[in-house]
Amino acid sequence: MRLQLSLALALLTTITHAANWPQFRGPDAAATGIGTGKSPVHFGPRTNVVWSAEVPPGHSSPVIWGNQIFLTGVDAGKLVTLALDRASGKVQWTTPAPTDKLEATHRIGSPAAPTACTDGERVVAYFGSYGLLAYDFAGKELWRHPLPAPIVEFGASSSPVLVGDLVIQVCDADLDSFVVAVDKRTGRQVWKTPRPEHRRGFSTPFLWRHAGGVELVVNGSIKASSYDPQTGKLLWTCRGMARVANASPTAGDGLLFIASWNIGGDAGDRLTLPPHEEFLAQHDKNKDGNLTKEEFPSGPFRDRYTQFDLNKDGLVTKAEYLGMADQFVKAENAIFAIKPGGRGDITDSHVVWKHNRSLPYVASPLYHQGRVYTVRSGGMATCYAAKTGEVIYRDERLGALGDYYGSLTAADGNVLAVSQKGTITVFGGSSAPEVLARNELGETVMSTPALVDGRVYVRTDKRLFCFGR
Repeated sequence: MRLQLSLALALLTTITHAANWPQFRGPDAAATGIGTGKSPVHFGPRTNVVWSAEVPPGHSSPVIWGNQIFLTGVDAGKLVTLALDRASGKVQWTTPAPTDKLEATHRIGSPAAPTACTDGERVVAYFGSYGLLAYDFAGKELWRHPLPAPIVEFGASSSPVLVGDLVIQVCDADLDSFVVAVDKRTGRQVWKTPRPEHRRGFSTPFLWRHAGGVELVVNGSIKASSYDPQTGKLLWTCRGMARVANASPTAGDGLLFIASWNIGGDAGDRLTLPPHEEFLAQHDKNKDGNLTKEEFPSGPFRDRYTQFDLNKDGLVTKAEYLGMADQFVKAENAIFAIKPGGRGDITDSHVVWKHNRSLPYVASPLYHQGRVYTVRSGGMATCYAAKTGEVIYRDERLGALGDYYGSLTAADGNVLAVSQKGTITVFGGSSAPEVLARNELGETVMSTPALVDGRVYVRTDKRLFCFGR
């Protein structure tokens, strides 16, 4: 009896003092394991499983605070936020969002893609179908802040972040893009900054802390932008991004790192539109001055018709056509390192190094122990020296094919790369990636793992796994 009591007290103490993973990519969005204990290298459905729990479908990543784990999902056609017990994986509560209509998403997307965030008192979730919602740790709604659904057929993916007393949400779309801050206690709007030059985007904003202060950095279409997180004032912009931003920024060694890739942004793969009058003369069959999808010639332009048609009314006007032509001209695929202290357009003044090859599409770059890592489709890993941009290795195969949507994470000096097919590759190495394990989960993975106190928490399309030694 005394032994059982001692074990129970020890478990309670461990959970009470456990480290927390409060947002997408963890504390400071560093995506690096925290707390005590060493994470397992080998794990899977039958290896080093602490527990697994069935959860509603969704792409949001696990958020952890104290003895609770928070997720969002789609349960019987309803958007929900749910909490699980950290020790056992048992679902503690499930609370539906106040919406009946779900936004449209990509064929492999989800209306529960954004990851929640928490400050230890409340958990805040964002759904493109509704807006922001805050709950206490028992699942009771504290406040709601409706926001317009993004005008994009792929749905929303940008996650909310907490900055002091503010919850900040980026809502980029093909029309009326903006970033908004609300009071975390009441949900009341504190500031809202329009982003009229930006179109669809899915990147989560990054809070960049450096010697000169704190900035909110957003990877957007065509350019990245920095804002004062307390006022929403635009501080600087940096040109050279892709048309669609997916990956989130990161930082280390006093520098900011941003990666961006999309079709048509490589030097040998650029799309160029003919002059509007010429294109209209060739394809405007009914001569009304506008262009329907059927009037677009088959090929790359018709494939991107919804990006031309900003307001989704089924017609591309001259202004919409010229706007897309400008996007094609300005789009660039690159990874940047930026030094702090810039104001205005810093493209030519604060970029420390830059590369235009071997870029991730969705998976965010990782800074870890003086290096910057990226992974792109096909399981191709690239590594740079953070301070100089020197290529340590490029496009090295990890031996796990497929696309990569979950962001890179690191623990105990090793990097974890998660493929959509459900293979988590753990690798280290100094001059080339040394693969230590390819862990097959046997289920689709679109989320990013949480690495806390020697545990690896991974959300698949069917369940949440907790792996540990």
